[in-house]
Amino acid sequence: MAYQTEYPFTLPRGYMDENGTVHREGTMRFATAADEILPLKDPRVQQNPAYLSVVLMTRVITKLGTLPAVDNRIVEKLPSSDMAYLQNLYQQINAVEPIRVEATCPHCGEKFKVEVSLLGE
Repeated sequence: MAYQTEYPFTLPRGYMDENGTVHREGTMRFATAADEILPLKDPRVQQNPAYLSVVLMTRVITKLGTLPAVDNRIVEKLPSSDMAYLQNLYQQINAVEPIRVEATCPHCGEKFKVEVSLLGE
């Protein structure tokens, strides 16, 4: 099985460029530690923590339609439904798989799997 690092997506609405072309098809890659740490040094993020998602999306979206690159200006102009879609996709791509362990019911002896959190949740 190949290790997948990029995931295709189709935005619900899309980005309309200055020529009226709507760009909906794109690709998002796995986030790295740097993708999540470096934006915290950005003055725009320090002034407005909500801007973190714009900077983060700019870093992980590798393709959007026929645009040569995706920058903050483009992400800022996405419809809110597209931004919500991308944030959800980001969470799915970068989620840590839950740890499941086998347990046995002390009353009936039935075996089952249970998710275990390493974060104390």
